Amino acid sequence: MTKKVKHLLGISGGKDSAALAIYLHDKYPTLPVEYYFSDTGKELDDTYTLLENIESYLGKKILRIKAAKNSHFDNPFDHFLNSYGGYLPSAQARWCTKKLKLEPFENDVVKNELSISYVGIRNDEDREGYISKKENIQSIFPFRKNIWSEDVIRSVLSNSNKLFMAEIALDTLKNGSVDIFTDLILKDVTESYPQKRKLNDLLTVGIKEFNQIVFNSLKDKNLPLSYEDVFPLVDNEDGLNRNDIFALLEKSGVGVPAYYKKVEFEVDGQKGYYSRSRSGCFFCFFQQKIEWVWLYEQHRELFNKSLEYEKDGFTWMSDEKLTDLIKPERIRQIKLDYIKKTERQAQNQSSEFLIDTLIEAEGVGCNACFV
Repeated sequence: MTKKVKHLLGISGGKDSAALAIYLHDKYPTLPVEYYFSDTGKELDDTYTLLENIESYLGKKILRIKAAKNSHFDNPFDHFLNSYGGYLPSAQARWCTKKLKLEPFENDVVKNELSISYVGIRNDEDREGYISKKENIQSIFPFRKNIWSEDVIRSVLSNSNKLFMAEIALDTLKNGSVDIFTDLILKDVTESYPQKRKLNDLLTVGIKEFNQIVFNSLKDKNLPLSYEDVFPLVDNEDGLNRNDIFALLEKSGVGVPAYYKKVEFEVDGQKGYYSRSRSGCFFCFFQQKIEWVWLYEQHRELFNKSLEYEKDGFTWMSDEKLTDLIKPERIRQIKLDYIKKTERQAQNQSSEFLIDTLIEAEGVGCNACFV
């Protein structure tokens, strides 16, 4: 029985989700993608500017959702901060992601409908991204050569499933690669031949063919794609990296979010450049020290608001208070350390984009916020 499947893309305010919206709109115009934004009430103004630019490009509105809609607080973050007794979110207690992002998405956007969630993890990133524990939500990663989520890959490449997958490969493929695929599929995952290597071997033989095998194998599963007769991303072989994202944003005219733009600073006669590496709340606890300095010097009013939350022993960083971080000598040391760090990074990589910075911080954070 055919069931309606929703195609959803969350715009975080960052470069990757913005680029993914453009990418899907341009390359797969027949996909009925619905776009949404989870507003924490603590976003940078640049985020809202980006949303407006994307809406103009797409020619459609982005659904704005907020948690705690009936609260007497001005914004959802303060509502939940109060309910948690003033306990600030941290890497160990990410209630902000759960309450401000995931629950509004699952309860207000998806509800109980079959939904495919498109996630902007790039091909040059080694992280999984958001995967819902609910069976009615399935994650797809269009920027990666492997578009499938870890739970699907684990099932497809499991030793206990290899005979079934080999039969699917035989039924799916009609070209000369079928023997190579079946041989690889029948090869056991072991300590010396891990799942990641097996996956890479299959993708090397043929990305489209592998995708079609996986898609056909889902027909007897209780996943959203099980109810789709065709899925255009099966033919996706692109594999977009960081530079591709920036190029896509610039070419489209949507532009790169302003907070990624490098700002020059000078300390002890040395010049450096800082910026912000992430979307999300301006006081995100995953920020590096240099990003807090950037906030202090570039958005003093937002830094002061962040500072107001540090009370009753709760701080944004486990090892340092914001009042200590902004002492002149401490700022000087943070900048000097960062200059050394970026010099080391520059020796290991090159990019034509001036805005490439804080690369190490990109992969750190809550997946629901930063894709």
